[in-house]
Amino acid sequence: MRADARRNRERVLAAAQEAFAAEGISVPLDEIARRAGVGAGTVYRHFPTKEALFEAAILDQVEKITAHARALTAAEDPGTVFFEFLAMMVLEGGIKRDLADALRSGGGEYPRTVSHDLKAALGTLLARAQDAGAVRPEISVDDLLTIIKGVFLAVHEAGAAPGLRERTFAVIADGLRATR
Repeated sequence: MRADARRNRERVLAAAQEAFAAEGISVPLDEIARRAGVGAGTVYRHFPTKEALFEAAILDQVEKITAHARALTAAEDPGTVFFEFLAMMVLEGGIKRDLADALRSGGGEYPRTVSHDLKAALGTLLARAQDAGAVRPEISVDDLLTIIKGVFLAVHEAGAAPGLRERTFAVIADGLRATR
């Protein structure tokens, strides 16, 4: 791909992520093109349908989250890193409902490798935090993904009440902490 085409694709993807996160999939492609500063034809050259653009936006987001999780696996304080990463996921995911779709354990319409890679990275963070005594030992990565998805959906459904995401995360984090 030429450098200018790659830049245009990245601009479209960034504009789409912002639009889908804020307004959902109902955002017209022409509006995404406008936000990206490109013509509608450029959007269609890279993404033939809105659904293809939506999927690409989600996959890009999940790949970035996975890379971030992998980068944290060697951190010195696994408990702190685990809860900071979880907070980032929950607080951002409460805003962006598309993350809940991407984290479905059944795979759905998204490539299994993406959700599998994120699950593996999250599993490593969880295991390290458990080994450090920071997280309850009986929690599995599947339990954790179920909790995260539930929080995403519950917070999204409840709306944006001030402090709701933060309070919800505080309760979840307290429940995950190992008791001494």
